[in-house]
Amino acid sequence: MNRSVNIRTVNDKKVLNDFVRLPKEIYANNPFYVPDLDVEIRDFFNEDKNSGLKSAKVQAFVAYDQNNHPVGRIVGIINTRANEKWKSQNVRFGFIEFVDDIEVSKALIKAVEEWGKKEGMTDIQGPMGLTDFDKEGMLIEDFDQLGSMTAIYNPPYYPKHMEALGFVKEVDWVQIRVKIPKTVPEKFARVCELVKDRYKIYIKKLTKKQIMGEYGKKIFDILNSAYEPLFGFVALTPAQVQDFVSRYLPLADPELITLIENEQNEAIGVAISMGSLAKALNKSKGSLFPFGWYHLLKSLYIKHEDTVELMLIGLLPEYQGKGINSLFFCDLVACFNKKHYLYAETGPQLENNQKELMQWTLFDHKLVKRRRCYTRKIENNVNDY
Repeated sequence: MNRSVNIRTVNDKKVLNDFVRLPKEIYANNPFYVPDLDVEIRDFFNEDKNSGLKSAKVQAFVAYDQNNHPVGRIVGIINTRANEKWKSQNVRFGFIEFVDDIEVSKALIKAVEEWGKKEGMTDIQGPMGLTDFDKEGMLIEDFDQLGSMTAIYNPPYYPKHMEALGFVKEVDWVQIRVKIPKTVPEKFARVCELVKDRYKIYIKKLTKKQIMGEYGKKIFDILNSAYEPLFGFVALTPAQVQDFVSRYLPLADPELITLIENEQNEAIGVAISMGSLAKALNKSKGSLFPFGWYHLLKSLYIKHEDTVELMLIGLLPEYQGKGINSLFFCDLVACFNKKHYLYAETGPQLENNQKELMQWTLFDHKLVKRRRCYTRKIENNVNDY
């Protein structure tokens, strides 16, 4: 179906409201879609809530049809610090949603390209976020599986549009779904005891007060160092660290956070897990009111879902490749069983990160939900595109 498409920048309350509400139409009655909360989308554009905007350029667009009805949305992102680090001139696109009409997706991409070209960019890539801790990668497989609260879900026609528009693969991420064993695999248990003795390290469990206090910054210092070489990553600034600590760590269950310290009491590794809120968010439709808050609180504090999400795992570089990850699993398997979780699911992991992927081989596991970052050169004359 072809239609006349009108692109508007998000520069007033009405267009922002359309931007926020559009997914409710696209995913109406979709049992696998896990929405963002509306308030989090609005906060993304608020510099007081998102300090990353101070070192990046962001422009959002909404596509309308001839009847002035919203049919697509997209955000252009220029992460200046990432471009400097990776010696690139990329404009990223994120938050992309569109009806199944190539004219709509084409118009959205063109809007970001035109904006990026004016800012001196030569390439376009996405879906990517403002930071590596934001959602990234377009789903290209397993559309019939429930999404997760930390990753993008989209319909099967999205990647078909990307390919039709000349995009090619840049990188893929996969998630790993693990059936939680009743006991720690024997090999992990042996390695755990060996490395604890050899490197004089130990597991430390934190209180909520410690997480929100001195250890919040330590956690993100570890993650900044651990993720430094990964695709597209740029370290969070101190202000961004504080954003993440104050926004997300209050929801964390301290029992599901595993910190590793050395004999000098220095934090060297961390694993952050959280009971899945996917079903609760699905029921909420992205809104806290009138009943979204009930579904979220019920899942958090009354009857949790059967899956725990392994959100972030990191070791300082000098401790990597020494079997120290076994401490995380020895601690968390016991915690997961205590709380009666049946499955654990990782966040997206780069398909070429073999060190990370190999650690799951001793578990009953499978790779699921492949996602792709697409890229292409910006057309020399985007007005002719």
